[in-house]
Amino acid sequence: MKKWAWILLLPLWVLLYANLHRAADGIVLGFLKMRPGAHLTETLRFFLFEVPKVLLLLTLIVFFVGIIRSYFSPERTRRILEGKSLFAGNVMAGMLGIVTPFCSCSAIPLFLGFVEAGIPLGVTFSFLIAAPMINEVAVVLLFGLFGWKTALLYVATGLIIAITAGWTIGKLKLERFVEDWVYQMKAGEGNFEGDRLSLGKRMDYGFLAVKDIVGKVWIYVAIGIAVGAAVHGYVPENFMASIMGKSAWWSVPLSVLIGVPLYSNAAGIVPIVQALLSKGASLGTALAFMMSVIGLSLPEMIILRKVLKLPLILAFAGIVATGIMIVGFVFNLVF
Repeated sequence: MKKWAWILLLPLWVLLYANLHRAADGIVLGFLKMRPGAHLTETLRFFLFEVPKVLLLLTLIVFFVGIIRSYFSPERTRRILEGKSLFAGNVMAGMLGIVTPFCSCSAIPLFLGFVEAGIPLGVTFSFLIAAPMINEVAVVLLFGLFGWKTALLYVATGLIIAITAGWTIGKLKLERFVEDWVYQMKAGEGNFEGDRLSLGKRMDYGFLAVKDIVGKVWIYVAIGIAVGAAVHGYVPENFMASIMGKSAWWSVPLSVLIGVPLYSNAAGIVPIVQALLSKGASLGTALAFMMSVIGLSLPEMIILRKVLKLPLILAFAGIVATGIMIVGFVFNLVF
């Protein structure tokens, strides 16, 4: 798509976004003539408003994130982290994890490349924790559904967990629990020309990111919001407070235990979290549940088992889970 096309599409985006409420009400109350306040009415209204809102936000943000990602590759990320001290490396690795396009599927090649470059194990883990946990889909959904404060809170707490967990793993000196063959591998240097790309080429990366990411997650957005809409419309008020509220001290560790085996991405889980909060779940418990699903998934640990021995896998899971629970307890106390 030509650069000028985006200039024409932006006003259309703003017009659509500004009229979503009116469109949803027009369909539900005007065209379908459903009874205001009924369970099915509120469920359908929620769904018809939230799905296009989230997809519009996702399309816009993913485009700009795609441009940012054109400056990074595994090789360049690896070079940036080389030679950094432990804590400074943890901080930089966590921040790079936010803006780089890597997920649990990239865990093994990234791990091999980082180890070959001599990057400390703890720094590597800060990156591997931050990259899947703090992703643009989650940030966009949280911003669209809860506002910028909650989105910023999610980024900040995820970054703190990644930095602290990586630093702790580094201090524990667990390198002996990396599979022996990993240290014998030599990663390729690669040839990244991101610095020489034109603005038009970088915008092409943005379009490709929209096509790839939005094209893959839109169905999860729809399913997640459908589940959230059903909870919003039919679950009695304050029902979730009894099992996920502040008064249930065990709700945070239980939410983490439930979240780990539930493989999902942010597109599917955040709308459900929104609905749970609207029915009485506490913010800390809901955040702990979401973070465990996104950042501490069982499939990721299975993938990492190819390069890590079981004690290091358990240490990684235990440290991250502890960080997530601390976040949950703190926010249940504060909010």
